[in-house]
Amino acid sequence: MENEHATDRAAGTADDSVGDRLRALRKARRLTLRTVAEAAGISEGYLSQIERGQANPSIATLQQVAAALGLKVADLFGDDFTSGPSVLRAEEAPRLALGVLGGRKFRLTPGPQHHLEVFLGEFDAHGSTGETLYSHGDSEEFLYVLEGMVGLQLGERSFTLGAGDSIRYSSAVPHRLSETAGAAARVLWVISPPSY
Repeated sequence: MENEHATDRAAGTADDSVGDRLRALRKARRLTLRTVAEAAGISEGYLSQIERGQANPSIATLQQVAAALGLKVADLFGDDFTSGPSVLRAEEAPRLALGVLGGRKFRLTPGPQHHLEVFLGEFDAHGSTGETLYSHGDSEEFLYVLEGMVGLQLGERSFTLGAGDSIRYSSAVPHRLSETAGAAARVLWVISPPSY
């Protein structure tokens, strides 16, 4: 564990906005001080001081705390951390590969996410989120089928969904989504709080 105070300035000189951002992001993810502190390898008290602007953490400590929240340090300083409207242009949406059978996933919510994250999924014929089931966090996940047919494997259960169908489930339950009709499909995921 890093010497927590060796790189700090005097109490009260930290950048309060970083502490405020850290606290808001931690609470949005419904994580306790202890959980984040343990994941970051620092004490709960030190994390509390950072959040209250009473300690100025090193970059290394910020990296550890950001990673514990599933973020990058840059996310803590982004201009889009506001409570007002936040626009993400279509051409700027982060794109992720989906499985080995074809597909794309776009994050539609500008980061860092506060209370929800939204993804658009595009599947080629027989595309999927991967060969195996996966889970993430313990969030409420909502899936809406925009077009095409998909199959959702949710634990031991399977669901076939067409355009206009939706389903709500816990992201903690292992799941897998695949296109089932041999044509393209598009879906929308909404996850709250962010856990992906």
